[in-house]
Formats: sequence, structure tokens, C-alpha cells
Amino acid sequence: MGVLSMTSCKMRPSHTLLSLLLCAVALAEDTPCEFGGHTKFRWVGQSLPDDSVLRDLAGSTSVDMAGELRLNVSAKREKWDFHADYQLIALHSEFLPAGMPDDDSRLFDLTAVLDDGDELAVLHRLDRFWVGHAGDRTVVRLGRQALSWGNGLFFAPMDLVNPFDPTTIDTEYKTGDDMLYVQYLRDNGDDVQSAVVFRRNALSGEIEADEATVALKYHGFVGDGEFDVLVAESYDDLVVGAGGTRSIGGAILRGDIVLTDTATETVVEVVTNLSYSWTWNDRNVSGAAEYYYDGSDRHYLAASLMIEMSPLWMVTPTLVSNVDDPSALLQLVTQYSLSDNMTFLGSVNIPFGANGSEFGGPDSGVPNKYLSIDAGVFAQIAWYF
Repeated sequence: MGVLSMTSCKMRPSHTLLSLLLCAVALAEDTPCEFGGHTKFRWVGQSLPDDSVLRDLAGSTSVDMAGELRLNVSAKREKWDFHADYQLIALHSEFLPAGMPDDDSRLFDLTAVLDDGDELAVLHRLDRFWVGHAGDRTVVRLGRQALSWGNGLFFAPMDLVNPFDPTTIDTEYKTGDDMLYVQYLRDNGDDVQSAVVFRRNALSGEIEADEATVALKYHGFVGDGEFDVLVAESYDDLVVGAGGTRSIGGAILRGDIVLTDTATETVVEVVTNLSYSWTWNDRNVSGAAEYYYDGSDRHYLAASLMIEMSPLWMVTPTLVSNVDDPSALLQLVTQYSLSDNMTFLGSVNIPFGANGSEFGGPDSGVPNKYLSIDAGVFAQIAWYF
């Protein structure tokens, strides 16, 4: 086993005891349990141009492969809930350990590397692990869970906890984080959500307040629209935000504005999008367009069309562009239902832009070399049970 295995394969004793206790409660004879999960196999092929610094590591093309087994168990007893998602992951890549999940900055160390080599790694982990209580008006959950806030479709400045990259293809599961989550439902249908995300300093391993996120969000209704108000402290920065959604002539208009007060500056992020669904040539089509300002003088435009070619086959061309470079990434995503419990997800990805641009290839720090890529292919088969 390599150095990576030696530093990450030990779960803290207190967490192991907690795991055993909660599993015992969940699997008690008088507690109904639900089991499910999936297996996924992913293949990613990437061509690399002559001036790419990555070509020096992998050659003219690189191939990454990943296999995942995910087992989900949930149990409910009266007003109490328990949920755990276990992952067994095998990765093959010429760029390891980049892209490997870890818990270096999370409160609980629930990831263990079983084997790691130059291009192959096998690990297992708990991606969800929480216990919750649901009352008439309140929901409380403690443990590893996922949280998604905000009204962005591609970019999500209000999503303070582990947001998806706008070019992510498989967005079925967001990686979980360790937190306390509380929701309170008001009589008028509005609700208040709060979250405390506990984190460690990835270098020292110590729990530190300035690594945490403490957030409060109010969600309400006004006429035909909805609104959100956010107040948070994240990584020792004050964050405030507001957003909402509204129907306009059959389309849905969404947007958020988020201000982050750092030690050196105040950053203002803005995202707004418009989505609309219609029928074209007897096919259902959903379109979306989004504008995003990242607070550092960079403006982005993104757009997609989801076309139902048949009840089993969806095609989604997507374009994400940096207006200032200019550069862009075109993704042609296809999803096909092979059977009741098997799905194919694929994408052809084509970047555009000059050397030094975001999607054309940022500077690598090496003279005349860039972090650039050419066209790539993503293919994934998932089986659900």
C-alpha cells in the first residue's frame, strides 16, 4: 500500500462506534428498512493537444475508468429516520490521486483507501450517514447529508456547500458533508432552514471555526412567486443573499444575488435564468438560458435544450461560455433507458478558445504549455436495484 493508503485508511474510533450503534438501531427487528442502490461503470476518453502540459504525463490521449457500487439503506421508526449510503469505488487514471474523494476536511473520516498505485485506486466510504427526526413542523437531521440551495441551473452562488461544477455530466448524487440541518415550517407555507457544516483544517486535522459554514435561509411565497433570503458565515466570511422564482408567460424566471464580505473585498455574484417547455415536431422540449457574474469581472452565459427524442431517449446539447475570454465548452449529452433498471449516459465534449483562456486552456506556469484539452468522450452505464 502507498503513502495515500497509510494516511487515509483509518477511521476514527469514535466514528466506528457511532456507525455500529446507528446500524444496530436501523436494523432492529421491529424497524422497517428499505434497501436499494446502483452500480455504475464510467469510461472517459480525452485527447490532448501538443501544447498541453497534460500531454507530457499521459501522451496524446488519456483514458480514465471508474466503477462504483452504491448501497443505500434507510429505516424509519415513528418520527425517527436513519439513512446510510455506502460506496465501493475503483478508479483507473493517469492523473491519480486527482479526482479521488477524501474526508480530509470533513468532520468524520468515513473514507478508507483499500489500495492505491500509480494509476489504480480502490476505496470505500459512507457518502450519506445521518439520523433525523420529523415533527409536525420541524425536521432535524444530524450527520453526513447533502444540501442544495439557490436558483441557479448551471452556476449556484447561493449553494455554499459543495456545489456541482457547471459542466458536470452525472449529477444524480451530490457528495455529502457533515452537518446539522434544521427546517421549520410556518402556518402560511413559508419555511426556515438552517445548517451548520463542521469542517477540519485539511493540513492540521483540527476542527476550526473559520473552516465551518453556518447558514440560515428563509423561503417564502409572494403572489405567484417565491423568494429566498440567506444569511451565513462561511469559511470566516459573511455571506448574504436574496433570490426568487416567478412564472412569466409560461416560462420560469429565477435568480439570485449573493454578497460575500471577505477580509480584503466584498464580492457580488449574480445569476439569473429563464426556462421554458414546449412541444416541437411531436417531441417534448425544455430549454434554459442562464447568465452568471462571478464577482471578479467574469461574465458567463450557459444554455441547454433537453429534447425527448422518444420516451426512452433524451438528447441535451449544452453550451457553457466565458464571455470575456472568449471561450466555451459544448456538450452533447444523451441519456437512454436500456431497460426498467439500466440507463446509458453519454456525452461528447468539445472545448473552444485560444490558449490562455478558461476553456481553451489556462496557463500552466510552464512556458508555452497550457492546461488544455481537445475533444473528449464520456460514457456511463448504470444498473439500479
